[in-house]
Amino acid sequence: MKNLILASLLLFGFQQVSAQLITEKDVFTRRDSLHGGLRAERTSYDVQRYDLNIKINPEERSITGYNDITFKVVTHTNMIQVDLFENMKVDSIVFQNKKLDYKRDNDAVFIAFPERLLKGNTETIRFYYSGKPIVAKNAPWDGGFVFSKDSKGKDWIAVAVQGTGASLWYPVKDSQTDEPDNGASVKVAVPNGLMNVSNGRFKGSEDLKNGYTRWDWEVINPINNYDITVNIADYAHIHDNYKGLDLDYYVLRENEDKARKHFEEVKPMMDCFQSKFGKYPFWEDSYKLVETPYLGMEHQSAVAYGNKYRKGYLGSDLSGTGIGLTFDFITIHESGHEWFGNSITSKDIADMWIHEAFTTYTEAVFVECNLGYDKALAYVNGQSRNVKNDRPIIGFYGVNKEGSGDMYYKGALLLNTIRHILNDDAKWWKLLLDYSETYKKQIIDTETVIAFFNKETGKDLTPIFNQYLRYKNIPVLELRTQNNRLEYRWKANVDNFQMPVEYTYKGKTARIDVTTEWQKFDKKVTADQLEFNTKKMYYNVQK
Repeated sequence: MKNLILASLLLFGFQQVSAQLITEKDVFTRRDSLHGGLRAERTSYDVQRYDLNIKINPEERSITGYNDITFKVVTHTNMIQVDLFENMKVDSIVFQNKKLDYKRDNDAVFIAFPERLLKGNTETIRFYYSGKPIVAKNAPWDGGFVFSKDSKGKDWIAVAVQGTGASLWYPVKDSQTDEPDNGASVKVAVPNGLMNVSNGRFKGSEDLKNGYTRWDWEVINPINNYDITVNIADYAHIHDNYKGLDLDYYVLRENEDKARKHFEEVKPMMDCFQSKFGKYPFWEDSYKLVETPYLGMEHQSAVAYGNKYRKGYLGSDLSGTGIGLTFDFITIHESGHEWFGNSITSKDIADMWIHEAFTTYTEAVFVECNLGYDKALAYVNGQSRNVKNDRPIIGFYGVNKEGSGDMYYKGALLLNTIRHILNDDAKWWKLLLDYSETYKKQIIDTETVIAFFNKETGKDLTPIFNQYLRYKNIPVLELRTQNNRLEYRWKANVDNFQMPVEYTYKGKTARIDVTTEWQKFDKKVTADQLEFNTKKMYYNVQK
């Protein structure tokens, strides 16, 4: 059956499939391939800019408008693929004042040009569209719009589409491999009395004299497709500036006073993250928190905030240690994504651990900045209770398929493990800073991350990354007694897996290098006399 599924994938034109075994649960469709794949109609052009100009009607829950898509031609082509969910209507696509022919295939729109577009040229199409976008049932875990009301009955609307796809609500090259190099403008008309907040800088508003006011926003940095956003409400605006960085908060009017106090946490967070990961990546576009009717999302320079001004995760501690109640989880986690996910982006969502593992680890970094190493170590290990070890962290490539949700907590524990393999904090913090700066505003993959860590540490960490990312199991330290001598080895899926462990014996701490081959302890000890430190490195012990 698995071979039949793989053969079907190849027939549908899937460019790349993950190394994991494909099971009956992993049945992919042509729609998945069109969304996640990289065919010539996508790779033939490079998006330079999006200019979105739309009207949102809250009563009808509808969108009308257009997106100007400016792109550079990478290879000669007569056709490109732009994406828009099939429940949304394509009104027309205009190029050089003429309507273009197009064909729809699931959520993909294949646009035909009357003459070949030549490599090196820069072109612009205007894509008119309309319709009622999908409404999310449980944002942000499922993609779509949230149409809500504030306490005074005024409309409160937001959107979150990570994983589901930005083409849910606007025409876009819906692939993480391509961001608009020269940024985007987002112009959104909403009923008078409401405001729209999008990414970047506010450029002004205009009363359209038809019951609607248009709010204009501009991003000058490259931006992920799923990060482009709208937030509609009767917002109060709080402005601050911290060490030259503009901080803007858009909150429901009833929450203005508590927001002013609560968001003071942003300042020590910025001090911490900038000291560890480098300057805030989108300085030119400012930093914003925008109150939303759902929990949160890392929308670049307009972070969605819905944690109800509570510490922890809606007042609970995901680590179970109590340490998570010392900070606002959404503010810290979603802001950490500005460095990891928004600045450093994975080419394929199969590699979404590049976003989530590093960002989850930023929570522990924030704890360490404020409460010290011991609390940070306790916090990151407390998160292990959320690890399922159900399937590999890396998903299937080319089909818009994420891996296990373990990319969050197990991913953070992997980074904590690598830190303690190095056993040199100065080198560790330099490694993180250099990684953040080297790949700032770039799109990368797992192989790039591993190669960088190997080169900078001078160690072959590939087997360790592979074990934690590509297999569901964590390594097991096996112990046995042979001829009255204690022996040890790793039980792992990776043949050449090797990793040191730290143990305590009679009050003294030591380290040993462990491989998948049985080795003898250099002293006569029993397993019960040794205490292995599984807090510094994430593994199990089998005696």
